[in-house]
Amino acid sequence: MAASAPTPRATGSQAEGRCGYYVAKKKRFCRMVVAAGKRFCGEHAAAAEEENARKRILCPLDPKHTVYEDQLAKHLKKCNSREKPKPDFFVQDINAGLKDETEMPEQFVPISSLPEEQLENLIMKLRKASEGLNATLRDQTMSHPALHDALTDPRNGDSATKHLKQQASILGNIEKLKLLGPRRCFVEFGAGKGRLSHWVDIALKDAEEVHFVLVEKVTTRFKVDGKHRKKNAVFERLQIDIQHLCLNKIPVLSREKLPVVGIGKHLCGVATDLALRCLVGACGARGEDGSGEPSAKRMKDGRADGEAGTAAEEGRHGPAPEPWSPPVAGIVIALCCHHRCDWRHYVGREHFRALGLGALEFHYFQRMSSWATCGLRGASAGVAGGAARRGGPSRDSEEHDGGGHPVTDGRAESPPGSLTAEEKEDIGRLCKLLIDHGRAEYLRRHGFRPALQYYTEPGVSPENVLLTAVPQRPRPAAEASA
Repeated sequence: MAASAPTPRATGSQAEGRCGYYVAKKKRFCRMVVAAGKRFCGEHAAAAEEENARKRILCPLDPKHTVYEDQLAKHLKKCNSREKPKPDFFVQDINAGLKDETEMPEQFVPISSLPEEQLENLIMKLRKASEGLNATLRDQTMSHPALHDALTDPRNGDSATKHLKQQASILGNIEKLKLLGPRRCFVEFGAGKGRLSHWVDIALKDAEEVHFVLVEKVTTRFKVDGKHRKKNAVFERLQIDIQHLCLNKIPVLSREKLPVVGIGKHLCGVATDLALRCLVGACGARGEDGSGEPSAKRMKDGRADGEAGTAAEEGRHGPAPEPWSPPVAGIVIALCCHHRCDWRHYVGREHFRALGLGALEFHYFQRMSSWATCGLRGASAGVAGGAARRGGPSRDSEEHDGGGHPVTDGRAESPPGSLTAEEKEDIGRLCKLLIDHGRAEYLRRHGFRPALQYYTEPGVSPENVLLTAVPQRPRPAAEASA
């Protein structure tokens, strides 16, 4: 708020019970309510009441507001920005990967500044690593009757229709994997307004003992959670970063002993890797980093490694019982924003290393992945088996972090002009495919049967790849002995 001196004869009038401080920049009096017998509000008292010797300072927890210096200690105890007590399911860095300082260069050169020879070498490595991969994914665009009325509503705008088509296809794929049913807990990662869980709830109709856990690290407005009044469905929202979420300690899971279905619509970049670690860790197979070592602060006997009891304590009380681990019945996550991935948290590090790739290549591949959806101008012919013609990315604040352009020093990174638009898009798609295959291999190593497929048309969303996984079924004894 602009600092200006009170103006006795200012234009306009001071409202009764309001601050008498005139804000020159806004050409009006301050509209804050004042205490009984006071002329100015707390924000302007220090500037306007010279007779008052008390000094207001910025709150150290949140500089957006001020506090009297002599009341700072009292204010810090009740400030809304103070650190709240952590819930039991918060375990610091439970889903984080190991930080390998030896592999990370101090500073990366922007792609636009790379020597042409180095760029060509990176592209050659990319193509070689992608040789064994099927560049054309299977089309699994589906729908679900639960969204029929919403999809045919004439009041829908173009954006709403696109989101409904994606939600209908995700729901159709969930049903195809036989994950829609009673006695389940659906954990929606990056839930935003919770619309995907909303449609899953509608599709389940009167299924018994269904719980929804919506995970979102920021406060979200216009949530749809409150629209659900069914007796058989319970919605719970957790405001927490996925990096610190321990599913085993969520009260509803430990209490109800329900299998988990992990879902997500456009789970951006690193959030996908954190969610996969969270799910793999929950089902008892603690996620391993590419180095083969467990990630930092894994749970041991229900506590973080650093909090484990002493040998003497274990001797007195006996070994602590193994904490209950919820079985993961399936995973259905729509992927996006690969340029927001991070080598430390990436679950496919072992896959990259097996291909002779490391942190440097991963960094440039995740940056180049944006070439597939970065809104390049001009007509773009389909390549790699007709995959993904660019129709103009449709971005939504609920599911994207601000677009597909990686930014360096405030400027979108520009690919070298020696590459054609088709080549750039092809390279971008290969980067996405390689990163996603690393995720699929991670799930396969931990007992899942993963799959990557297109779940919607590129005109609906250029980020149109769905990652699904279900537990591997053990082979029959006769087949195993054959």
